[in-house]
Amino acid sequence: MEKEFLTRIQKDFPVVKRPFALLAEELGATESELMSLYRKLCDEKVIRQTSAIFDTKSLGYKSSLVAFKVDDIEKAAEIINAHPGVSHNYERDHDFNLWFTIASPPDSTLGLEKTVELLAEKTQAEEYLILPTKKMFKISVQLDMKGDRAKKEKMAKKKKIPMTLEPLHYELIHSLQKNIEPTEEPFAELVERVGIDYETLQREVKRMQDAGIMRRFAAILYHRKAGFTANAMVVWRVPEERAESIGETIAAYSAVSHCYLRPTFPSWPYPLFSMVHGKSKEEVETIVGEMANEIKIEEFRYLYSTREFKKVRIEYFSPAFKEWERLHA
Repeated sequence: MEKEFLTRIQKDFPVVKRPFALLAEELGATESELMSLYRKLCDEKVIRQTSAIFDTKSLGYKSSLVAFKVDDIEKAAEIINAHPGVSHNYERDHDFNLWFTIASPPDSTLGLEKTVELLAEKTQAEEYLILPTKKMFKISVQLDMKGDRAKKEKMAKKKKIPMTLEPLHYELIHSLQKNIEPTEEPFAELVERVGIDYETLQREVKRMQDAGIMRRFAAILYHRKAGFTANAMVVWRVPEERAESIGETIAAYSAVSHCYLRPTFPSWPYPLFSMVHGKSKEEVETIVGEMANEIKIEEFRYLYSTREFKKVRIEYFSPAFKEWERLHA
């Protein structure tokens, strides 16, 4: 039941009046049993958060992966983590030892590049790389809890239906970013405060998903507590003319959660990035070996995370962005 439940809510958690009742009907349990299970998994730090996952670019934000080369990594991490647009920050086993993702809002006075430049000054970074996404092949963190997923899966390409965000949508974006509680009606406060019914909530959530603004409403797990004790950022040195076809091949592996094409620099010749998850380091490296054999690429590197300094969801349209720039710019 636990594995079935975790598999289901990683894919999507239903945004309906009584989601635990709906899930219970699907899984052959009772509503109270699933609420208790959800609470237990949260307390045990298996479930990290259940909320909406929005597309940063679709909301007008600029974002990038950034790598810093720093001496005092703890102090640098503290400075970087204070920025409200930093969602992930890890120490990795490389000369570029601090890797983080950062987003700047559409009304930022500094912009992304100047913000990173300012952080580099404050952390006394010896060198840094700004690595924005040139092409995204996959972003889908869904751990295989049951062990029955195929090794490779066809990547579905969904056509986006354009929409214009209205005041109601900004209200929904603000509220749906927050973690839900294990109650019979976890969205009751939202519909009452915004003044809509559940039918409207479901319709507008679907519209945002169809437009690509919201990727999904789902649970994110603590990887290690869920049994996936190893994950590596694997970077590949690939020829430009084959980069896209290789990216699509790697993205098809179910053990890969993220796959992007990024720029290269004289000190960084690896344009293709992939995040590979496994239940052991040996499993990760076996999968990567299979990939390397398939794509016929010999030059790649493992960047294992050695410490997690930050992993949160960005709170979009938060006043914290303007406050940070007021204090630091």
